[in-house]
Amino acid sequence: MDATTPGPLVPEVLARDELQRALAEHDFSAAFSLIKKWGGLSQNRIAAACQLSPGKVSTIINGQQQVTSFEVICRIADGLRIPGRMVGLADRPWERQHDVPNAPTQPAPRTSIDGPWEPVTTVSLAADLTRSDLVMDRRAATRALASAALSGASLLDSLEGWLQPTPAAAPASRRGRIGQREVRELETTARAFRAWDHKYGGGLRRKAVVGQLNEVAGHLEEHQTPEVQRGLFQVMAYLSGTAATIAWDSGLQKKAQNYYMLALRSAHAGSDPAFGANVLAGMARQMLYSDRPQDALELVHLAQKGVGRTAGARVRAMLHTREAWAYAAMDRAAAFKRATSEAAEALADAPADEGPHWIAYFGEAELAGVTGGRLLDMARSDPQHHAEPAAQSIRRALAARGTEAGRSYALDLIGLAECHFLMGDVTGAVAQTHLAVGAAARTQSSRVRSQLGQLYPYTVGRSVSRTVSEARASIRELLSS
Repeated sequence: MDATTPGPLVPEVLARDELQRALAEHDFSAAFSLIKKWGGLSQNRIAAACQLSPGKVSTIINGQQQVTSFEVICRIADGLRIPGRMVGLADRPWERQHDVPNAPTQPAPRTSIDGPWEPVTTVSLAADLTRSDLVMDRRAATRALASAALSGASLLDSLEGWLQPTPAAAPASRRGRIGQREVRELETTARAFRAWDHKYGGGLRRKAVVGQLNEVAGHLEEHQTPEVQRGLFQVMAYLSGTAATIAWDSGLQKKAQNYYMLALRSAHAGSDPAFGANVLAGMARQMLYSDRPQDALELVHLAQKGVGRTAGARVRAMLHTREAWAYAAMDRAAAFKRATSEAAEALADAPADEGPHWIAYFGEAELAGVTGGRLLDMARSDPQHHAEPAAQSIRRALAARGTEAGRSYALDLIGLAECHFLMGDVTGAVAQTHLAVGAAARTQSSRVRSQLGQLYPYTVGRSVSRTVSEARASIRELLSS
């Protein structure tokens, strides 16, 4: 809609306390009834303005259906020109255009995931995505859990903007009130959230991460100095990356991909190509767990193209391991070995204190764990050649990580137990299974539990062995708790 088009409701109607309370509580049954009474709008006109069917508006007014869809709430706000703050949304695009003197009258940029790669669009996307997430009810969460992530050309086409130069941000309408010290404090918080997720996994602090992300988006809606703005976009990228990992680890695939996209856009706006490459590596990992290795490989190559040789040795090594992972999933053993060797060579060149902070986790332990996991993937179809090397690599990872690694430590133990099953070492497999169950119980990661569930079939059909039966019972007890 044109930003200069007046809304169907006069300001006096929107100023009434009863309507404001109904909108704040998302009681659209009451809100529509009050709009009909005081605004003089018919049911059909409300439906047309909000792009809803008259029947749907009728069921809402009669209390037969509640509005829980974020998309429908946006349609209502935009169609009736209700300011975003009155319904718990960020300022709508038509509001932001009114705030800027001499603003053009064409429609504002879309705040969808595949919208223009401009800083203002990224801020709008962050505000809308986080606010919808913070108010999402249980039914909406269930729908998000069931929705599938994009893949193939539809995904890759939407990422091409990452390779383009970052456009200058348009001046905001409100002057910012924070400086570099506050940006550093926000970055410290982002690091703490990331460290917590690496250790424990799961979604216990997802709302806290999303809330902090929403606050950063609010600061970016104000006019900041270029240095502060760049720092805020980088913090937004870190927080979005953590939110994506937490959502993915909780099984929310589509939501994870949305946050990955936001993280990539934020890194682009913050002129941080190295972290952008890290985000693409995360997206590739999501594709690999979804059995889409070709999509994953394309994402890794996009990351390598975008970051070039400007990235540090650890970032390059990490990208090579993602590349190797994709080759292993495609059963390309020679390409897997080449990419793994390139990862080891790059890591050997990395100084001990090489930054940035978010890649510090990638060392010999991580390389050994990822390599062992990929050898295990290939061992499932060829245990004779790959099971023992996989076990050796995973043992090196376990020795280097220690129990404080939390989620990664549990995943390594699960992988080692499976290696022993594949090698026919039932005694060793049972011992590692008990250790894996204990480690899994100390995390909140649904991914860990999903991986643990893959051990269960190895314990079936061996009921003559009491120790195997006990291992099976321990898996079943944890997964059913």
